[in-house]
Amino acid sequence: MAMVKKSISVTNQQDSWIKAQIETGYFGNESEVIRELIREWQTREQETPAEIEAIRKALIEGEKSGFSDRSVDEIWAEARQRHKIKHT
Repeated sequence: MAMVKKSISVTNQQDSWIKAQIETGYFGNESEVIRELIREWQTREQETPAEIEAIRKALIEGEKSGFSDRSVDEIWAEARQRHKIKHT
């Protein structure tokens, strides 16, 4: 894909954050960090109001359900099973 060179200005705090992202090793340079942020924003823009509402309802339902005595592994196993059933 063709690249277009851009010049941007960021605050000192933003610059420190970008550098910290590079130090994690996940990004090789500042451009990669910025491009990832743009991709994330583009993905968010594609979410429909119905999808957002469904997520909100699921979060509220989860909060209302209270605490569980099940282990994290048990919860993940159930989630995987539900996912498998929906997609078969």
